[in-house]
Amino acid sequence: MILIGGPDCPPCVRWKREYREAWIASPEFRQVIWEEVEAARFREVYRERYWPGALAPVLAQIPRKSGAPRFLIVQAGRIVSNHLGVSKWASTLDDLRKLLG
Repeated sequence: MILIGGPDCPPCVRWKREYREAWIASPEFRQVIWEEVEAARFREVYRERYWPGALAPVLAQIPRKSGAPRFLIVQAGRIVSNHLGVSKWASTLDDLRKLLG
């Protein structure tokens, strides 16, 4: 799973304040590899330099490279869930639970 955002993104800060702690404490968190892709200015977060190594191919799959926070679920190198905005966090978790069985 990948969180895309930045410290100057008010919705990203809101997600971290409201959901991050519960997410890290969840049983689902322990079943995934969690990555956070951030840039000092969130408008730059879709630039290749912020997507190191194995994450670079994921960046190429994102159809619209704007907006944050964005929640991605990647399975076998392919994006299988792509939700944008704090309001879509619940949808991301639903997708993850379906994938985890």
